[in-house]
Amino acid sequence: MKNYFIGVDVSKLKLDICLRHSDEFMKELEIANQLTVIKKFFMDLLKTTDTTDYLICAEYTGQYTYPLSCVCSELGIDLWLENPTEIKFSSGMQRGKNDKVDARRIAAYAKRFEGRANLYSLPEKKIRVLKQLISERDLYMSDKSKYKGQLTDQRQYMAKEDYKKKSSRMRRLIKALEASIAEIESEMQRQLNEGPVLSRQYELLCTVDGIGDRTAIKMIVETNAFKDFTDPRKFCCHAGVAPFSYTSGSSQKSRNKVSHRADKSIKKLLHLAALSIIKNNGELHDYYQRKVGEGKNKMSVINAVRAKLVLRMFAVIRNNQPYQKNYQNIFA
Repeated sequence: MKNYFIGVDVSKLKLDICLRHSDEFMKELEIANQLTVIKKFFMDLLKTTDTTDYLICAEYTGQYTYPLSCVCSELGIDLWLENPTEIKFSSGMQRGKNDKVDARRIAAYAKRFEGRANLYSLPEKKIRVLKQLISERDLYMSDKSKYKGQLTDQRQYMAKEDYKKKSSRMRRLIKALEASIAEIESEMQRQLNEGPVLSRQYELLCTVDGIGDRTAIKMIVETNAFKDFTDPRKFCCHAGVAPFSYTSGSSQKSRNKVSHRADKSIKKLLHLAALSIIKNNGELHDYYQRKVGEGKNKMSVINAVRAKLVLRMFAVIRNNQPYQKNYQNIFA
């Protein structure tokens, strides 16, 4: 049981902090979102108390929580990074919004739900580097796709001479982006090869039919090398491939469907993997054809294929063995 609860509203440039003890709000302040400033604040706070007395709760806002995470990891303070939606829906009806009030609500949420706190631990450096590289590569690939689209879309609607000049400039951009993407992918492979555990996981994941380099690396990063997720069904929920029922009394009855509250980046890669594997001869191709032949909705069947791919990836990591197409359980 903690004695102090700290709610932190995180933004790009600043942190709004609310310190709560029991039912009393003791301190409210605003500090810069910088490592040195955050560390000084907590060092001053810990002069008269112990780290075990505190539970810090903040909304997860991606890279903006990095300085706070580093300080908490260094000082050994419990940090809970919670989904902003969870905090919002638990706070009752809200009118108006400002960062100071949000910090109060987060501190109240931390005290109320202390028993279900999921403490955050900073991933190892290689995982953090891979995550940053994936984000940078996706940015360049998006730009590359945009420029390549311009090359084909504008050709028939411009004067030939103007199009020639424009395409020449764009091809230089595309070539530079391709060089940057290749450099990033080389660095990603180097990071994987230098870590025995990551290298082994990558090797195992790539043995699963339909799983390529991008999906394998994304799975390692998203699961924190399969430490944050050990249950494939929970990951299916996280990735938006787990169907849920939508019924209410006698007025609302809908077929089971996936939730939009999901990590769309990994869902997209799983979808592409599923589309790839159902086009080739094999077990999942036959499964898809059989279910569609039975009258099942095509997207529902594709979603089931996505889930099967997740189950297979978790299985090879759990068993520490490459995927076997004709595997038979001798204990069955």
